[in-house]
Amino acid sequence: MNPEQAAVVANFLFATFENEAKTTRKVIAAVPEDKHDYRPDPNARTAFELAWHLAQADIYFLNGVASGDFSKRVERPAEVKTIADIVAWYDKNLPESLAKVRALPAEKLTQAIDFHGFFSFPALQYLMVRNNHGIHHRGQLATYLRPMGAKVPKIYGGSFDEPMQMAARP
Repeated sequence: MNPEQAAVVANFLFATFENEAKTTRKVIAAVPEDKHDYRPDPNARTAFELAWHLAQADIYFLNGVASGDFSKRVERPAEVKTIADIVAWYDKNLPESLAKVRALPAEKLTQAIDFHGFFSFPALQYLMVRNNHGIHHRGQLATYLRPMGAKVPKIYGGSFDEPMQMAARP
């Protein structure tokens, strides 16, 4: 893929990612604070752990693409102790991380980045990996919501709790 093609794909992925991030935020915010230790199985992450993983992974992938290096982990700050703290942290860090990637020259998007020795993809491909990773874990967290007594927000279509509203036809 040449840089011009990469720029077109990146612009499409940025728009997609911004929409996905809004949905991710809604799912994280739906986790009840008093049930954030819920896990459906002893081997599963708690709702809090999964919510943090979702938020930090978005920032991790964006920062890795921006810097061309995935060696720097995103550690949870000590002050992030609640679901509301995760949402606030996500709201603060996401725009800055996304802006760094948007500012990259198209040539950088075509350069390969090593991912911990497991694989090496062009930077642009990690934006899609980030998207798929987020969808995967967001789906996991969404399945936790109803057993915790929470409402499930609409994600790609309506949910029982947030049905789709069809626009009125003229």
